[in-house]
Amino acid sequence: MKAAVLIEAGKPLQIEQINIANPGPHEVLIRTAACGLCHSDLHFIEGAYPHPLPAIPGHEAAGIVEAVGSEVRTVKVGDAVVTCLSAFCGHCEYCVTGRMSLCLGGETRRKPGEAPRLTRPDGSIVNQMLNLSAYAEMMLVHEHACVSINPDMPLDRASVIGCAVTTGAGTIFNACKVTPGETVAVIGCGGVGLATINAAKIAGAGRIIAADPIPEKRALAMKLGATDTIDALADDAAAQIQELSKGGVDHAIEAVGRPASGELAVKSLKRGGTATILGMMPLSHQVGLSAMDLLSGKKLQGAIMGGNRFPVDIPRLVDFYMRGLLDLDSIISQTIPLERINEGFDQMKRGDAARSVIIFDQ
Repeated sequence: MKAAVLIEAGKPLQIEQINIANPGPHEVLIRTAACGLCHSDLHFIEGAYPHPLPAIPGHEAAGIVEAVGSEVRTVKVGDAVVTCLSAFCGHCEYCVTGRMSLCLGGETRRKPGEAPRLTRPDGSIVNQMLNLSAYAEMMLVHEHACVSINPDMPLDRASVIGCAVTTGAGTIFNACKVTPGETVAVIGCGGVGLATINAAKIAGAGRIIAADPIPEKRALAMKLGATDTIDALADDAAAQIQELSKGGVDHAIEAVGRPASGELAVKSLKRGGTATILGMMPLSHQVGLSAMDLLSGKKLQGAIMGGNRFPVDIPRLVDFYMRGLLDLDSIISQTIPLERINEGFDQMKRGDAARSVIIFDQ
Protein backbone atom coordinates (compact mmCIF):
# COMPACT_ATOMS: atom_id res chain seq x y z
CA MET A 1 0.00 0.00 0.00
CA LYS A 2 1.01 3.65 -0.42
CA ALA A 3 1.65 5.64 2.76
CA ALA A 4 3.18 8.91 3.98
CA VAL A 5 6.14 8.06 6.24
CA LEU A 6 7.84 10.28 8.80
CA ILE A 7 11.51 9.32 8.59
CA GLU A 8 13.11 12.21 10.48
CA ALA A 9 11.50 14.86 12.66
CA GLY A 10 11.45 18.25 11.02
CA LYS A 11 11.62 16.80 7.51
CA PRO A 12 8.77 16.38 4.97
CA LEU A 13 6.84 13.10 4.91
CA GLN A 14 7.93 10.65 2.23
CA ILE A 15 5.47 8.67 0.10
CA GLU A 16 6.50 4.99 0.19
CA GLN A 17 5.15 1.54 -0.54
CA ILE A 18 4.56 -0.22 2.80
CA ASN A 19 3.54 -3.78 3.60
CA ILE A 20 0.62 -4.31 6.00
CA ALA A 21 -0.01 -7.57 7.88
CA ASN A 22 -3.14 -9.70 7.88
CA PRO A 23 -5.53 -9.06 10.79
CA GLY A 24 -4.96 -10.99 14.00
CA PRO A 25 -7.79 -12.28 16.24
CA HIS A 26 -9.09 -8.87 17.44
CA GLU A 27 -7.87 -6.78 14.52
CA VAL A 28 -9.65 -5.03 11.66
CA LEU A 29 -8.22 -4.25 8.23
CA ILE A 30 -9.67 -1.01 6.85
CA ARG A 31 -9.36 0.53 3.39
CA THR A 32 -8.89 4.21 4.15
CA ALA A 33 -11.31 6.53 2.39
CA ALA A 34 -10.36 9.86 3.94
CA CYS A 35 -8.09 11.25 6.65
CA GLY A 36 -7.97 14.75 8.12
CA LEU A 37 -4.78 16.71 8.69
CA CYS A 38 -4.63 17.39 12.42
CA HIS A 39 -2.30 19.74 14.29
CA SER A 40 -1.50 16.89 16.67
CA ASP A 41 0.27 15.09 13.82
CA LEU A 42 2.25 18.26 13.11
CA HIS A 43 3.60 18.19 16.68
CA PHE A 44 5.10 14.75 15.98
CA ILE A 45 6.28 15.70 12.48
CA GLU A 46 8.13 18.74 13.81
CA GLY A 47 9.58 16.78 16.76
CA ALA A 48 7.85 18.74 19.54
CA TYR A 49 6.47 15.43 20.79
CA PRO A 50 8.79 12.39 20.48
CA HIS A 51 7.87 9.14 18.72
CA PRO A 52 9.89 6.14 17.50
CA LEU A 53 10.75 6.52 13.80
CA PRO A 54 10.15 5.74 11.01
CA ALA A 55 6.41 6.00 11.55
CA ILE A 56 3.23 6.69 9.63
CA PRO A 57 1.24 9.54 11.23
CA GLY A 58 -2.49 10.15 10.76
CA HIS A 59 -5.31 9.44 13.19
CA GLU A 60 -8.48 11.19 11.97
CA ALA A 61 -9.90 8.77 9.43
CA ALA A 62 -12.85 6.91 7.96
CA GLY A 63 -12.96 3.92 5.65
CA ILE A 64 -14.49 0.57 4.75
CA VAL A 65 -13.74 -2.72 6.54
CA GLU A 66 -11.86 -5.10 4.22
CA ALA A 67 -11.24 -8.02 6.60
CA VAL A 68 -11.64 -8.92 10.28
CA GLY A 69 -9.85 -11.24 12.67
CA SER A 70 -11.35 -14.38 14.16
CA GLU A 71 -12.51 -12.79 17.43
CA VAL A 72 -13.89 -9.50 16.09
CA ARG A 73 -17.51 -8.93 17.11
CA THR A 74 -18.10 -5.19 16.76
CA VAL A 75 -17.71 -4.64 12.99
CA LYS A 76 -17.95 -6.76 9.83
CA VAL A 77 -16.60 -6.72 6.30
CA GLY A 78 -18.19 -3.93 4.27
CA ASP A 79 -19.00 -1.70 7.25
CA ALA A 80 -18.28 2.01 7.02
CA VAL A 81 -16.20 2.93 10.06
CA VAL A 82 -14.59 5.89 11.79
CA THR A 83 -11.33 5.27 13.64
CA CYS A 84 -10.37 6.90 16.94
CA LEU A 85 -6.97 7.17 18.62
CA SER A 86 -8.43 6.55 22.08
CA ALA A 87 -8.43 2.78 21.64
CA PHE A 88 -9.61 1.08 24.82
CA CYS A 89 -9.12 -2.34 26.41
CA GLY A 90 -12.63 -2.52 27.93
CA HIS A 91 -11.76 -3.89 31.37
CA CYS A 92 -9.23 -1.62 33.11
CA GLU A 93 -10.20 0.80 35.92
CA TYR A 94 -10.69 3.67 33.48
CA CYS A 95 -12.87 1.67 31.10
CA VAL A 96 -15.13 0.14 33.72
CA THR A 97 -15.66 3.54 35.38
CA GLY A 98 -16.71 5.13 32.10
CA ARG A 99 -13.48 7.04 31.38
CA MET A 100 -12.50 5.13 28.27
CA SER A 101 -10.47 7.98 26.77
CA LEU A 102 -8.00 7.61 29.67
CA CYS A 103 -7.31 3.92 28.93
CA LEU A 104 -3.67 3.42 27.99
CA GLY A 105 -4.76 0.82 25.47
CA GLY A 106 -1.71 -1.42 25.85
CA GLU A 107 -3.69 -4.52 24.95
CA THR A 108 -4.89 -2.93 21.69
CA ARG A 109 -1.35 -3.02 20.26
CA ARG A 110 0.65 -6.04 19.19
CA LYS A 111 2.97 -7.33 21.90
CA PRO A 112 6.77 -7.12 21.71
CA GLY A 113 8.03 -10.13 19.80
CA GLU A 114 4.91 -10.45 17.65
CA ALA A 115 5.09 -9.68 13.95
CA PRO A 116 4.69 -5.93 13.35
CA ARG A 117 1.59 -4.55 11.66
CA LEU A 118 3.61 -2.36 9.28
CA THR A 119 6.91 -3.04 7.50
CA ARG A 120 8.94 -1.81 4.57
CA PRO A 121 9.56 -4.17 1.63
CA ASP A 122 12.97 -5.04 3.16
CA GLY A 123 11.21 -6.28 6.32
CA SER A 124 12.22 -3.37 8.59
CA ILE A 125 9.60 -2.14 11.03
CA VAL A 126 7.54 0.99 10.43
CA ASN A 127 6.05 2.21 13.72
CA GLN A 128 2.31 2.64 14.03
CA MET A 129 1.44 6.07 15.41
CA LEU A 130 -1.42 6.45 17.91
CA ASN A 131 -2.67 2.91 17.19
CA LEU A 132 -3.79 3.96 13.69
CA SER A 133 -1.27 5.32 11.12
CA ALA A 134 -4.00 6.63 8.85
CA TYR A 135 -1.95 8.49 6.22
CA ALA A 136 -2.00 5.26 4.28
CA GLU A 137 -4.27 3.46 1.85
CA MET A 138 -5.05 0.85 4.53
CA MET A 139 -5.09 0.64 8.33
CA LEU A 140 -4.75 -2.39 10.58
CA VAL A 141 -6.23 -1.61 14.00
CA HIS A 142 -7.72 -3.25 17.06
CA GLU A 143 -11.51 -3.51 16.89
CA HIS A 144 -11.70 -1.13 19.88
CA ALA A 145 -10.09 1.60 17.75
CA CYS A 146 -12.99 1.89 15.30
CA VAL A 147 -16.77 2.02 15.24
CA SER A 148 -19.29 1.32 12.49
CA ILE A 149 -21.42 4.23 11.30
CA ASN A 150 -24.44 4.93 9.10
CA PRO A 151 -23.41 3.79 5.57
CA ASP A 152 -25.10 6.86 4.08
CA MET A 153 -22.64 9.17 5.82
CA PRO A 154 -20.12 10.79 3.42
CA LEU A 155 -16.75 9.41 4.48
CA ASP A 156 -14.80 12.62 3.89
CA ARG A 157 -17.11 14.32 6.40
CA ALA A 158 -17.02 11.31 8.72
CA SER A 159 -13.22 11.37 8.92
CA VAL A 160 -13.03 14.64 10.87
CA ILE A 161 -15.38 13.23 13.49
CA GLY A 162 -12.58 10.82 14.47
CA CYS A 163 -10.54 13.51 16.24
CA ALA A 164 -11.46 17.18 15.83
CA VAL A 165 -15.20 16.80 16.23
CA THR A 166 -15.05 14.05 18.85
CA THR A 167 -12.63 16.19 20.88
CA GLY A 168 -14.57 19.45 20.54
CA ALA A 169 -18.05 18.01 20.94
CA GLY A 170 -16.93 15.60 23.66
CA THR A 171 -15.55 18.51 25.65
CA ILE A 172 -18.89 20.31 25.51
CA PHE A 173 -21.11 17.28 26.16
CA ASN A 174 -18.91 15.11 28.39
CA ALA A 175 -16.05 17.02 30.02
CA CYS A 176 -17.86 20.34 30.58
CA LYS A 177 -21.46 19.15 30.50
CA VAL A 178 -22.55 22.53 29.17
CA THR A 179 -26.18 23.29 30.00
CA PRO A 180 -28.55 25.63 28.12
CA GLY A 181 -27.82 29.29 28.81
CA GLU A 182 -24.25 28.86 30.09
CA THR A 183 -21.55 31.07 28.58
CA VAL A 184 -18.62 29.58 26.66
CA ALA A 185 -15.37 31.07 25.33
CA VAL A 186 -13.35 29.06 22.79
CA ILE A 187 -9.75 30.13 22.24
CA GLY A 188 -8.47 28.92 18.87
CA CYS A 189 -10.72 28.38 15.86
CA GLY A 190 -9.03 25.54 14.03
CA GLY A 191 -10.81 22.24 13.47
CA VAL A 192 -11.16 21.40 17.17
CA GLY A 193 -12.19 24.91 18.16
CA LEU A 194 -14.80 25.17 15.41
CA ALA A 195 -16.24 21.79 16.40
CA THR A 196 -16.38 23.00 20.01
CA ILE A 197 -18.28 26.11 18.96
CA ASN A 198 -20.72 24.09 16.86
CA ALA A 199 -21.33 21.68 19.76
CA ALA A 200 -21.84 24.56 22.19
CA LYS A 201 -24.57 25.86 19.90
CA ILE A 202 -26.19 22.39 19.81
CA ALA A 203 -26.00 22.26 23.63
CA GLY A 204 -27.86 25.57 23.88
CA ALA A 205 -25.07 27.72 25.27
CA GLY A 206 -26.24 31.30 25.81
CA ARG A 207 -23.20 33.26 24.66
CA ILE A 208 -20.40 31.67 22.63
CA ILE A 209 -17.31 33.86 22.30
CA ALA A 210 -14.70 32.78 19.75
CA ALA A 211 -11.13 34.08 20.07
CA ASP A 212 -8.68 33.77 17.17
CA PRO A 213 -6.16 36.16 15.57
CA ILE A 214 -7.23 35.36 12.00
CA PRO A 215 -10.31 37.26 10.70
CA GLU A 216 -11.31 34.46 8.30
CA LYS A 217 -11.45 31.97 11.16
CA ARG A 218 -13.48 34.36 13.28
CA ALA A 219 -15.97 34.66 10.41
CA LEU A 220 -16.15 30.87 10.17
CA ALA A 221 -16.74 30.69 13.92
CA MET A 222 -19.76 32.97 13.55
CA LYS A 223 -21.12 30.69 10.82
CA LEU A 224 -20.78 27.70 13.15
CA GLY A 225 -22.57 29.28 16.08
CA ALA A 226 -20.42 31.88 17.82
CA THR A 227 -22.35 34.89 19.06
CA ASP A 228 -19.25 37.09 19.37
CA THR A 229 -15.64 37.05 18.20
CA ILE A 230 -12.46 38.77 19.36
CA ASP A 231 -8.81 38.86 18.31
CA ALA A 232 -7.08 36.42 20.66
CA LEU A 233 -3.83 38.41 20.41
CA ALA A 234 -5.39 41.72 21.46
CA ASP A 235 -3.84 43.14 24.62
CA ASP A 236 -7.28 43.39 26.20
CA ALA A 237 -8.63 40.04 24.96
CA ALA A 238 -9.49 38.81 28.47
CA ALA A 239 -11.16 42.12 29.32
CA GLN A 240 -13.23 41.90 26.14
CA ILE A 241 -14.44 38.41 27.07
CA GLN A 242 -15.21 39.57 30.61
CA GLU A 243 -17.23 42.49 29.25
CA LEU A 244 -19.12 40.48 26.62
CA SER A 245 -20.06 37.83 29.18
CA LYS A 246 -20.83 40.35 31.94
CA GLY A 247 -18.18 39.16 34.38
CA GLY A 248 -16.60 36.10 32.78
CA VAL A 249 -17.67 32.83 31.20
CA ASP A 250 -18.80 29.57 32.76
CA HIS A 251 -16.49 27.60 30.46
CA ALA A 252 -13.29 28.70 28.72
CA ILE A 253 -11.90 26.09 26.33
CA GLU A 254 -8.36 26.28 24.98
CA ALA A 255 -8.20 24.53 21.60
CA VAL A 256 -4.89 25.47 20.02
CA GLY A 257 -2.04 24.46 22.36
CA ARG A 258 -0.40 27.87 22.92
CA PRO A 259 0.71 28.83 26.45
CA ALA A 260 -0.78 32.31 26.01
CA SER A 261 -4.10 30.75 25.05
CA GLY A 262 -4.17 28.74 28.25
CA GLU A 263 -3.57 31.92 30.25
CA LEU A 264 -6.36 33.67 28.34
CA ALA A 265 -8.75 30.82 29.13
CA VAL A 266 -8.07 31.16 32.86
CA LYS A 267 -8.39 34.97 32.79
CA SER A 268 -11.75 34.70 31.00
CA LEU A 269 -13.52 32.79 33.78
CA LYS A 270 -16.24 34.02 36.08
CA ARG A 271 -16.32 32.99 39.73
CA GLY A 272 -16.81 29.22 39.80
CA GLY A 273 -15.97 28.87 36.09
CA THR A 274 -13.96 26.05 34.52
CA ALA A 275 -11.03 26.30 32.09
CA THR A 276 -10.49 23.21 29.91
CA ILE A 277 -7.23 22.69 28.04
CA LEU A 278 -7.50 20.66 24.82
CA GLY A 279 -4.46 21.80 22.84
CA MET A 280 -1.10 20.01 22.98
CA MET A 281 0.99 22.51 24.94
CA PRO A 282 4.81 22.40 24.89
CA LEU A 283 5.76 19.47 27.12
CA SER A 284 7.59 21.69 29.61
CA HIS A 285 4.74 24.19 29.97
CA GLN A 286 2.48 24.43 33.01
CA VAL A 287 -0.93 26.09 33.25
CA GLY A 288 -2.11 27.16 36.68
CA LEU A 289 -4.61 28.99 38.85
CA SER A 290 -3.67 31.75 41.26
CA ALA A 291 -4.58 31.69 44.94
CA MET A 292 -7.36 34.21 44.25
CA ASP A 293 -8.66 32.02 41.39
CA LEU A 294 -8.88 29.10 43.79
CA LEU A 295 -10.61 31.23 46.41
CA SER A 296 -13.10 32.20 43.69
CA GLY A 297 -13.98 28.57 43.04
CA LYS A 298 -12.42 28.46 39.59
CA LYS A 299 -11.37 25.11 38.17
CA LEU A 300 -8.80 23.92 35.62
CA GLN A 301 -8.96 20.60 33.81
CA GLY A 302 -7.60 18.68 30.86
CA ALA A 303 -9.85 16.67 28.58
CA ILE A 304 -7.95 14.23 26.40
CA MET A 305 -10.01 13.65 23.26
CA GLY A 306 -12.87 15.48 24.98
CA GLY A 307 -13.40 12.67 27.49
CA ASN A 308 -15.17 10.77 24.71
CA ARG A 309 -16.86 7.38 24.75
CA PHE A 310 -16.41 7.05 21.03
CA PRO A 311 -18.42 3.86 20.31
CA VAL A 312 -21.45 5.80 21.57
CA ASP A 313 -20.45 9.36 20.71
CA ILE A 314 -19.34 8.96 17.08
CA PRO A 315 -22.59 7.40 15.79
CA ARG A 316 -24.50 10.18 17.56
CA LEU A 317 -22.33 12.84 15.93
CA VAL A 318 -22.93 11.20 12.55
CA ASP A 319 -26.65 11.42 13.27
CA PHE A 320 -26.27 15.10 14.17
CA TYR A 321 -24.68 15.71 10.77
CA MET A 322 -27.32 13.72 8.90
CA ARG A 323 -30.04 15.76 10.67
CA GLY A 324 -28.38 19.07 9.79
CA LEU A 325 -27.32 19.97 13.34
CA LEU A 326 -23.55 19.46 12.98
CA ASP A 327 -21.90 21.55 10.26
CA LEU A 328 -18.97 19.49 9.02
CA ASP A 329 -19.13 21.04 5.56
CA SER A 330 -17.87 24.38 6.90
CA ILE A 331 -15.14 22.80 9.05
CA ILE A 332 -13.55 21.12 6.00
CA SER A 333 -11.75 23.76 3.93
CA GLN A 334 -10.34 21.51 1.18
CA THR A 335 -9.76 17.92 0.07
CA ILE A 336 -6.38 16.88 -1.34
CA PRO A 337 -4.64 13.68 -2.54
CA LEU A 338 -2.02 11.94 -0.38
CA GLU A 339 0.74 13.28 -2.62
CA ARG A 340 -0.03 16.84 -1.45
CA ILE A 341 0.15 16.05 2.27
CA ASN A 342 3.25 18.19 2.92
CA GLU A 343 1.60 21.08 1.12
CA GLY A 344 -1.41 20.64 3.40
CA PHE A 345 0.77 20.83 6.52
CA ASP A 346 2.53 23.93 5.17
CA GLN A 347 -0.88 25.55 4.82
CA MET A 348 -1.76 24.48 8.37
CA LYS A 349 1.37 26.21 9.68
CA ARG A 350 0.30 29.43 7.98
CA GLY A 351 -2.98 29.16 9.89
CA ASP A 352 -5.23 30.37 7.08
CA ALA A 353 -7.53 27.34 6.71
CA ALA A 354 -9.75 25.15 8.87
CA ARG A 355 -9.43 21.43 8.07
CA SER A 356 -7.77 19.78 5.07
CA VAL A 357 -8.82 16.20 4.33
CA ILE A 358 -6.88 13.65 2.29
CA ILE A 359 -9.06 11.65 -0.09
CA PHE A 360 -7.86 8.19 -1.15
CA ASP A 361 -8.89 6.58 -4.41
CA GLN A 362 -11.48 3.93 -3.82
